[in-house]
Amino acid sequence: MAKIRITQIKSKIGSTERQKRTLEALGIKKLNNPVELEATPQILGMIGKVRHLVKTEEI
Repeated sequence: MAKIRITQIKSKIGSTERQKRTLEALGIKKLNNPVELEATPQILGMIGKVRHLVKTEEI
């Protein structure tokens, strides 16, 4: 499977509680701290919910 690098580029302040929990579930802890994950349908769906807060790139 392909890998994806996810980086939070926008603050989660002002986001809904659900979006904050989604970022936490993706393993994102800080701003500009990349996380590498497998590109499963579940992960892609989670990224879709917080697309305005993160930047993704394929590895």
